Amino acid sequence: QVQLVESGGGLVQPGGSLRLSCAASGLAFRVSVMSWYRQAPGKERELVARISSTGGSTNYADSVKGRFTISRDNAQNTVYLQMSSLKPEDTAVYYCCGREYYWGQGTQVTVSS
Repeated sequence: QVQLVESGGGLVQPGGSLRLSCAASGLAFRVSVMSWYRQAPGKERELVARISSTGGSTNYADSVKGRFTISRDNAQNTVYLQMSSLKPEDTAVYYCCGREYYWGQGTQVTVSS
């Protein structure tokens, strides 16, 4: 049974930083493309960042380029999303996704003063 468990969300002021983590189990993590998506209230879920199985290739939504960094630790079966220079429009539930098929339960990120 595949489980993806996100952590690290919370309330942060504009300009602040957060690091999200996603711990995977039951998944062939080392050969899996991993992604972070987000969904804001009233909006569709959107891709934030994706990382290849080796970590050698990444891609980002235009809205987060230069501010967010996706990374992974294949020894720990964990993928991360480092978020910096956060803006109120980054407020959303952030979801970890494995192989574009398996989903975590989501973690809330709220950017507000």
